Amino acid sequence: MENSHALSAEVDQTRRGFLGTIAALSAATGAVAASGIPGCAAATTKAAAERTQTEGATADIAQGAITVASIAEAEKLAGIAFTESERAQMLRTISSQVAGFRARAAFGAIDNSLAPAQVFRVLPRAAKRKSPVSKAVAPTSVDDGEPTNEAIDWASVARLSRWMRAGRVTSRQLVERSIARLKAANSTLFNVITLMEESALREADERDAEARVGKWRGPLHGVPYGLKDLVDTKGVATTWGAEPWRDRVPSRDARVVVKLRQAGAVCVAKTAVGALAYGDIWFGGTCRNPWNPEEGSSGSSAGSASAVAAGCVPFAIGSETLGSIISPSVRCGTTGLRPTFGRVARDGCMALSWSWDKIGPITRHVEDAGLVLEAINGGGGRDASNVASRFKAPRAADATGVRLVYDPAWFTGPFASLANTLDAARNAGAELIERTFDMPCNPGVLNASLMSEAAAAFEQMTRTNADDLLSWQADEAWPNSFRQEWFVPAIEYVQVERIRRRFMEWTRDAIADVDAIILPPFAGGFITSTNATGHPQLVLRAGFDDATTPRSISLIGQPFDEATLVRVGMALESRLAVAEKRPKMPWFQGG
Repeated sequence: MENSHALSAEVDQTRRGFLGTIAALSAATGAVAASGIPGCAAATTKAAAERTQTEGATADIAQGAITVASIAEAEKLAGIAFTESERAQMLRTISSQVAGFRARAAFGAIDNSLAPAQVFRVLPRAAKRKSPVSKAVAPTSVDDGEPTNEAIDWASVARLSRWMRAGRVTSRQLVERSIARLKAANSTLFNVITLMEESALREADERDAEARVGKWRGPLHGVPYGLKDLVDTKGVATTWGAEPWRDRVPSRDARVVVKLRQAGAVCVAKTAVGALAYGDIWFGGTCRNPWNPEEGSSGSSAGSASAVAAGCVPFAIGSETLGSIISPSVRCGTTGLRPTFGRVARDGCMALSWSWDKIGPITRHVEDAGLVLEAINGGGGRDASNVASRFKAPRAADATGVRLVYDPAWFTGPFASLANTLDAARNAGAELIERTFDMPCNPGVLNASLMSEAAAAFEQMTRTNADDLLSWQADEAWPNSFRQEWFVPAIEYVQVERIRRRFMEWTRDAIADVDAIILPPFAGGFITSTNATGHPQLVLRAGFDDATTPRSISLIGQPFDEATLVRVGMALESRLAVAEKRPKMPWFQGG
């Protein structure tokens, strides 16, 4: 398949001219207003200048000046070849198709929150095995130590909750510590976009007032948290990490924010998100890894993982479409839980890919991930993919009777250091089963599903040249990727969705007789395939490759069985005994 430069001899040389000429075969033509993209006035001005250069080509298209040569060149992008007579026949009728595209464009900008009519649903697990029920009992008394400032900074959610309930700390105390650390760390880590100090202190005082009269909302009562800045907060900027939206202020809270407030949690900051949910680069810089600030924290839940790892917040909310919870959790040595697709309502969250996006917690401890998931589970609202399913957070570490499957090849070579996690699982009572997995095909083909939806979600940004405002303009960045998606045939998208269904069936059958897969986080292509199929994944710290490089292990479970992942993860965490190690952060001077 030839790229755009190979066509320069026969189409307009400018990028927008080329897009306009070829897109007449596959998308609407003509100018579309920039409504729905705040802050893109500069891009609109640039668009007007570029239209001046290409108006001749646009006028030709509007008059139906598509030629046989236009069709022949488009075939190279679509990966198909027609005969001269077939091209001539298409030329006689294709104007009606282009008119349909133009009519759709006249509908105008479509709000990011409006999902397609087709709703993705995760296949239920095969009814061949019932997960073992935990018989372990959580300890009735725990020595939590003294709530010194340092202890507060690094305490788990569960420990903070016990201190709160015993009256040993207040929510204001926790929130003030969190805000102080966020302020001190942000100049190095760039992990906060908007600090919510005023509202956080007000809510902290409200939670303390409730506590004084015996009103207790649960284990998150009064606990501060960070919120990935693609989740809407009423009256507070939600920027998606991207220049065109940096002044966007929602008029309502996302459903997950409502549920966390109902659970008593206090949002202290909107954490950095790689622009439009990709990577760790946002309009304020590159979010950094507290273990090694010379490197980015990965993304796109970059700020959430960074803030948790730096002891700035005890938990944060992230989102994942293709690794955006798992990857920064691996880089920053945190725990990340990507729930089953549909478990957590996404109403009020930026849509990148409606049939792939999930919302989940990032914490320092596995138990905490379960506590947060219990609070945000379900939700209702306007998320068409939301599934009503109960979830109760496990409070005890227990892998007894759990069947874990793995491929021995995953634990050799660069991942040989993770072999001790298999021993830890056995020692915790799990049954380990060796197996190789032969996927239906390279799971990378499924990316066409995600990317087609993502390009549709941000069509207006591409059409209006607002993509030129984004800081990251590399070949692999969104602007170039979204433009390229305009040349994916609808037939290709549908066929990939059919292959996706095959992966769903294959995964269900491949793990029907086990409770979970244990694997290095990115092994075997499962990060792509299970994001596409909707299966849950937990990642937790397993050790260190060196003083500044945590290593992680992960569990992929059955749909809507995150409880097994959490209790097995707690058992692994206990035996690996590395969760309490902190980054040294010699650069950190405050808090």
